[in-house]
Amino acid sequence: MATPSKTPPGADPKQLERTGTVREIGSQAVWSLSSCKPGRSRCTGSTETHTHLEGCFLRKTRVLCAGFGVDQLRDDNLETYWQSDGSQPHLVNIQFRRRTTVKMLCIYADYKSDESYTPSKISVRVGNNFHNLQEIRQLEMVEPSGWIHISLLNQRTNEPISTFMIQIAVLANHQNGRDTHMRQIKVYTPVEESSIGKFPRCTTVDFMMYRTIR
Repeated sequence: MATPSKTPPGADPKQLERTGTVREIGSQAVWSLSSCKPGRSRCTGSTETHTHLEGCFLRKTRVLCAGFGVDQLRDDNLETYWQSDGSQPHLVNIQFRRRTTVKMLCIYADYKSDESYTPSKISVRVGNNFHNLQEIRQLEMVEPSGWIHISLLNQRTNEPISTFMIQIAVLANHQNGRDTHMRQIKVYTPVEESSIGKFPRCTTVDFMMYRTIR
């Protein structure tokens, strides 16, 4: 039986941003996790009340923790990571305040560092809220080390999806590992062309320095 080939890494998302065709919108969303390993201080308190305790935020049954939580998924540091602390599937919930157009997700995984914590099967679900999520992608990965690009184009129309919520579910890990590591997640929307006039895209470092008015 042939050994499955390793999942090849995609381009660094920063390169995509420099083309001017996509924009990262993760900061516009509210992020939550099904679980996370606590940092130096354990996360405690009632899950029915809003409790701030040394960087840990609990809201109902969705948990945000310092040390191995949402902050580490969004800190642009490939050396940090979210680590789950519970049973599968492990969930990352991304909720927008308004219906939002999303073209692509980029997830950084590192099998060389994380081994059995590395996801091997991921499901992407979208919907208006937790109650009507539908799976639109399922991805199997073999020892990934780098950026994984997940297209969210509608398969019938080839247009980006429009949604209030995205859920990333880790269904399985390598070597039957229980908990998972993810090091970064990026969410991209397409950049629309101006109807007034089209100008060449500014892709060099010198142009990028002056592309916005300060």
